[in-house]
Amino acid sequence: MGKGSETVARTVGQILDDAPTSAFHRRAVVISGMGFFTDAYDLFVIGTVAALVQSQWSLSTTETSWVTGSAILGAFLGAMVFGRIADKIGRKSVYTAVAAIMVVGAIGSSFAPNVLTLVLARFVLGLGIGGDYPVSAVLMSEYANRNDRGRLVGLVFSMQAVGLIVGPLVGLGLLSSGLSENLTWRLLLGLGAIPAAAVIYLRARMPESPRFQAHVKKQSELAAAELHQFANGAVDATTVRANTTTLMAPRQFFANRRMWLLIIGTAGSWFLFDYAYYGNTLSLPSILLEVSPNATIKVKLLLTLAMFVVFALPGYILAVTKIDRIGHRKLQTIGFAVMAACFLLLAVVPKFTTMVVPFILIFGFSYLFTEFGPNTTTFILPSEVFPVEMRTTGHGIAAGIGKFGAFVGVFMVPRLQASIGLRGLLVVAGISAIAGLGTTALLPEPTQTSLEDSSHRPASRPVDQASNQAA
Repeated sequence: MGKGSETVARTVGQILDDAPTSAFHRRAVVISGMGFFTDAYDLFVIGTVAALVQSQWSLSTTETSWVTGSAILGAFLGAMVFGRIADKIGRKSVYTAVAAIMVVGAIGSSFAPNVLTLVLARFVLGLGIGGDYPVSAVLMSEYANRNDRGRLVGLVFSMQAVGLIVGPLVGLGLLSSGLSENLTWRLLLGLGAIPAAAVIYLRARMPESPRFQAHVKKQSELAAAELHQFANGAVDATTVRANTTTLMAPRQFFANRRMWLLIIGTAGSWFLFDYAYYGNTLSLPSILLEVSPNATIKVKLLLTLAMFVVFALPGYILAVTKIDRIGHRKLQTIGFAVMAACFLLLAVVPKFTTMVVPFILIFGFSYLFTEFGPNTTTFILPSEVFPVEMRTTGHGIAAGIGKFGAFVGVFMVPRLQASIGLRGLLVVAGISAIAGLGTTALLPEPTQTSLEDSSHRPASRPVDQASNQAA
């Protein structure tokens, strides 16, 4: 490379797009991922907690649903509120605040003296979890280089896999310890504060998003200098020029037809996915009870753990390793298609819902393509397709509506199972997955394209064209 080309000034976005993956990126993955460990841990243990408190406090079905669903309702609001705040004041402050809120909610839940206090404390926990979605996703996306962005953001989300495995193990350990049921469920909830508390200090030391700082705050030189320092010199930011892109005001964002297509594509896909995923996951103990009526709570925990280890964990690994080769939108399409096929197969063949092994195999295969598909991609895509000045707002809307879908699933799945049976429930889940194919088609393919380009790419741009342009 000649001397002249070495001194060409580049924008912060261009510097980040071409930067190698470094220890800085790996540190950011772990610090961001702790929020999703907490989310997954909480997602699992609340099913067991709800069963214990329902017996202890003689709760009705509606009260039990509120115990299960209040955190998800909090996540619906938290994602939207904190997503918008992060576009106003910056990502870093919100990044630290939501971790602190998760700690408060988890500890408050563990000391709840009655069902109302428990519901309110878990709502607070949900506010923090919801707020963590847009901020962690967008920060990692904005730190990332062009070629590895899907893998890096996917690694943040894959911390869910650890939570899904640790949750059942902790539950089995406490249930086998001889502790009272009252102490068991309180410990299960209180332990969720540990991962969030562990990263509050680390998050406070992370730099502001360089893209946000350069594009929105117009502080390109400061952004480049901080990034160079925090990355221990791995990022060359010695020659930087200001970005002159015109920023989009909120009124323009919500008046723009293309932005609405992106909202429908991201939020609609997330809603449809979370309805099926959270509804079925949180109701898995009762689903397994119908398939295997004589199973104890420990046996159901073991079956669920086996499903996560055998099917979900490989799905996360495949998603992280293959997503940037397959394409982010394309992988979401594949995942929805396989999920629909599995759910409908279970529904149309009666024997599959009365025998444990066939049910676990087919339902588990759907779990594989849940993680190797929409559960990962619905998190990644909103962090790529919106412009930087409205990126956490857009992601927050998508995540919030997704969590509302989960909330609907938590309340509807038990009632649907009671009224139309397990097979009818699976038909509804299959139809939701098919609808997810339609909303996914509204999105562009951002794989291996710079964030600045992908946020202006027309909807439904084919993956090969996107890859060719990136190349």
